[in-house]
Amino acid sequence: MMVLDGNRAAAHAVRLCRPDVICAYPITPQTEILESLYLFQANQTLKAEMVAPESEHSVLSVLRGASAAGGRTFTATSSQGLAFMYEVCINVATTRLPIVMVNVSREMIAPHAVTAGEQDIMMVRDMGWIQLHAQSCQEILDLIIMAYRLAEDPEILIPVIVCYDGYFLSHLWEPVEVPTQEMVDDFLPPLEMYPRVDPDLMFTCGPNIPSKMGTELRYKHTAATQRAKKRFEEIEAEFKRIFGRSYGGQIEEYRLEDADRVLIAIGSCAGTAKVIVDRKREEGVKAGLVTVRMFRPFPRERLLQVLKGKKAIGVIDRNVSFGWESGALFTDVKAALYDLGEFIPMKNFICGLCGSDITLKQIDRAFDFLKLDGEDRAFQEVIWLDLE
Repeated sequence: MMVLDGNRAAAHAVRLCRPDVICAYPITPQTEILESLYLFQANQTLKAEMVAPESEHSVLSVLRGASAAGGRTFTATSSQGLAFMYEVCINVATTRLPIVMVNVSREMIAPHAVTAGEQDIMMVRDMGWIQLHAQSCQEILDLIIMAYRLAEDPEILIPVIVCYDGYFLSHLWEPVEVPTQEMVDDFLPPLEMYPRVDPDLMFTCGPNIPSKMGTELRYKHTAATQRAKKRFEEIEAEFKRIFGRSYGGQIEEYRLEDADRVLIAIGSCAGTAKVIVDRKREEGVKAGLVTVRMFRPFPRERLLQVLKGKKAIGVIDRNVSFGWESGALFTDVKAALYDLGEFIPMKNFICGLCGSDITLKQIDRAFDFLKLDGEDRAFQEVIWLDLE
């Protein structure tokens, strides 16, 4: 048991996964991950080759080659760095290279503020990567280890981003159980992937392929992404057997079974929401919480299963989907619930932007806004809690 902040928990997880090549460019609030990995290398507890690039675009370009050559790879970034990677992110995903990345979520400019926010990771939700979101420092460590198993699965072979909130987790110190190297080796075997490239065999890899072949590649990528849902839950079940911890798979349910008012959250604010759920229960309110852990692919089937019959649903978003005037999680949940065949009032609570906290008072207020079915059919759908 160690006391670690989120960034150091991530670095320990990477060390235990024995990557061959690490390439990252420092950017706040991710920098401590990279600093810790260099320290591990200096202490000879990490044997990976560390590559110092000139930019985030180069970071992923380096790892594209390293992964294609059959190596286990890692990188980390935040905000503008993730945006700078975007071009290569698409290439890595559609080439089906099992790279693992950490994104320490941070607001995009402007305003120019090095503050917490999930605008960066929601910006890239459709670029073809699997997205996993953590709500605690322990979960950061565990998710990274599971991410390698998922990305490198022969039936998946899709890069994975492990996401957590900048500052609220990256700089939060919590007790973290760091497993032994032997336990991780038992769970995560060496990567055995047929190399896509051979340094001794010169050839070019261009984009010019028949259109029908391109369509087939997209279809297979989409199918593998959907397979990742079930595979992730199988991997987590095995993780629980070895490490004794589990988080519910694609989503985490909290006091949900008999709940009629349900909040849906993602990331660190879910821990705050649990406190309010408990308080509301003491007041006689049947409150519950769903935490989305796997955001891509979207856990549509699981959500339909647990939300059927609920009376009111609220979705907390630490981001804005500008074209919809709501948050990204809200639009996905609303689309998923279309197949329920029943009307459930939904509200979107936008808060925590540009580094502002999501407070106990705000979440308590969100529950108060959730009126039961039939009481509030004409209502304001999107509420900006920071401005309310």
